[in-house]
Amino acid sequence: MNIENSIISEIFKDIAFSKKEENLIENKLKKLNLKKGVTILKADDKVISQYYVYNGCLRTYFIDKSGKEHTLQFAINDWWISDYTAFFTTTKAVMYIETIEEATIYKISKKSMEDLFIEIPQLETFFRKKMEKAFASFQKRILASLAQSAKERYVSFISTYPNIEQSVKNYHIASYLGITTETLSRIRKEISLN
Repeated sequence: MNIENSIISEIFKDIAFSKKEENLIENKLKKLNLKKGVTILKADDKVISQYYVYNGCLRTYFIDKSGKEHTLQFAINDWWISDYTAFFTTTKAVMYIETIEEATIYKISKKSMEDLFIEIPQLETFFRKKMEKAFASFQKRILASLAQSAKERYVSFISTYPNIEQSVKNYHIASYLGITTETLSRIRKEISLN
């Protein structure tokens, strides 16, 4: 056994497993301790895994044709991350994933997940509910980018990621919000004056 059983109960909250089921899960997860600045996925890679963030912070981003980065997601403790379009459709990755601070993550392949769904059906329900929440969150973010001001998007961001600003560079936050770093500074100054 290479993974502590407590991590299984932490990752899969509210599910009681038998010892056999814990061992099955443990054999499918791979623990990775990563330094800051490690790229775990690049555009055009084959995407066969998703990652659970135990601690640290990761970022998913896209690079457009002009070379500009667009941050799509930050993943902090207890979040899952991957290039899900490629993961679910077996196309090649269009995104990059990097650690923006030291991180401990757990990797699981799509094949391993499918095997576990057969052996432990409640895991399929667990992941379905996670994907439903993620889909709703992405849709909410799209609507916010269409309908909210930059200041409203920033306030929503700090509500979603309350402790992330100490770990994330300003240009990553600005990229996530679809604004310039100068606009981000102006918004922060306005908020601090209120």
